[in-house]
Amino acid sequence: DEELLKRIQATVVQVQGDYKKLSSVTGNLLDDRHQKQKDIEVLFQSLERLEKEKADKEDLVLGIDVKADKTALAGKVSRTQFDASMERLNEMIQEMLSRVTGQEQGWHQVQRQLNEEMDSKLDRLELGPFRQQLEEHWKSILEQLKAPSTEADDAAGIKKQLLAHFHCVSCDRPLSMLVPGP
Repeated sequence: DEELLKRIQATVVQVQGDYKKLSSVTGNLLDDRHQKQKDIEVLFQSLERLEKEKADKEDLVLGIDVKADKTALAGKVSRTQFDASMERLNEMIQEMLSRVTGQEQGWHQVQRQLNEEMDSKLDRLELGPFRQQLEEHWKSILEQLKAPSTEADDAAGIKKQLLAHFHCVSCDRPLSMLVPGP
């Protein structure tokens, strides 16, 4: 008997637990049903509103055409703005043309100067004989410097002092001064 009573009590506890679970699941199902009912009511209201406010297909096409024309109109430029822009563009092009023409004249002038300078320069054929002449002249000068002078004065001194002509730095008047030195 005691064992049977324990089994019954265990079964009762188990049935009570199952009842609580079943009650919880039932409550959740009822809440879901209420939420779905609310969602269905909102959908019906939206459907009714759409039926009342539905747009006619022809009105919709006409509205799209009008909207497209407004967009095209917004993208257009007025005639005065276009003319003013074209005038500014023309002025800038004329200014650029005058600059290019000025630069071209300057380039032609530089080219003429270069041609004149090139014509006045010695070419390689003329440079060889000129170089040879300079070397010969240089050799003769070196030889004269190395050779003892036969016309040298053997005098030990001069009695008369030489006068040199100088000018004053501040007033530029002529001065007679003795040459310095022994």
